Amino acid sequence: MENQDMTRFTLRIPRELLLKLGYIADYYGRTKNKELEQMIRSRIKLFESKHEVISIQGKD
Repeated sequence: MENQDMTRFTLRIPRELLLKLGYIADYYGRTKNKELEQMIRSRIKLFESKHEVISIQGKD
């Protein structure tokens, strides 16, 4: 059963980048999906540390 807080997102990406993402994910023992989620979290954290915390209240 899928988590209610999860949203499906289709990503179009060059094959070479997908293969490299898979390599990194395997290295850390993650799926490509979880590795991409970690990368996104890291990028958001970096952005918010330099700018401001992003408020998503009421946005959909």
